[in-house]
Amino acid sequence: MPKNKIKTHSGAKKRFKFTATGKVKYQRTNRRHRLTQKATKRKRINRAAGYCDCTNVAEVKALMPYAK
Repeated sequence: MPKNKIKTHSGAKKRFKFTATGKVKYQRTNRRHRLTQKATKRKRINRAAGYCDCTNVAEVKALMPYAK
């Protein structure tokens, strides 16, 4: 008898991507609206992708069981 399939978490699949080396990449927050009052340095830092800490990778992988 085959195992049941696990559903991928809809919110996680929209927010996280896995790199080829297995790291979890995400887009930083606070870059959507009201940008004129935010400091240029803050906006520049948020342009770069963020990478999950090793303590959170297992949790993200549990939410996305069929991702790499």
